[in-house]
Amino acid sequence: MTAVLEAQGVRKVYRGGDLALVEVLNHVDLSVLRGEVVAIVGSSGAGKSTLLHLLGALDEPTGGDIRLNGVSYASLSESARDGLRNRDIGFVFQFHHLLREFTALENVMMPLLIAGWADDRARARAEELLAAVDLAGRMTHRPTQLSGGEQQRCAVARAVVHDPKVLLADEPSGNLDNYNSGRLNELLFGLVRKLETSLVVVTHNPLLAQRADRTLLLQDGRLQPVDSAEVMP
Repeated sequence: MTAVLEAQGVRKVYRGGDLALVEVLNHVDLSVLRGEVVAIVGSSGAGKSTLLHLLGALDEPTGGDIRLNGVSYASLSESARDGLRNRDIGFVFQFHHLLREFTALENVMMPLLIAGWADDRARARAEELLAAVDLAGRMTHRPTQLSGGEQQRCAVARAVVHDPKVLLADEPSGNLDNYNSGRLNELLFGLVRKLETSLVVVTHNPLLAQRADRTLLLQDGRLQPVDSAEVMP
């Protein structure tokens, strides 16, 4: 199968407070197939979130190349990268980042309206996804009126509403209790399997990592395969 998302020789170097150079990622290689779920684990500060931001075109690597469906991010203008993020990539973060002044329905509609969808069509699609994450009765509620689990499920619906080629999730259930964490993970995996969307998820949750097709450990700036059964809480 052809890879949907590829990273080759990706490096990321920052300049620290003492002006010394700090290499967070050191020639990272990654290939994600269509519909594949890849979990990335590692200690805090290992660079997992940094890698996810690079894969999502939210930041630029110091070196190497990242491609989505064979198109290199480096070949795109800033506006083209913006379009790629809105059209082809979904994001779920540890904190939902919902817009507080809008309802759940309006939050999920937002990416489609930005992409130029007609209001009626965007509304129908958003309602479909909110129902799929068990929020059919909460569509008119604003984020402050939703529980933590409901907020995160709304964020998942928003992330997949435009049927992205790849979904990037950074500790999606890390801010939830065990019950809501398990429920969110069930919904997340169900949606990506149904939509055949590739998922790259950064997690410390061993139960989540064990459900992935592959688990990779980020250590010393590089990715290496690891048996998910060995991932400890």
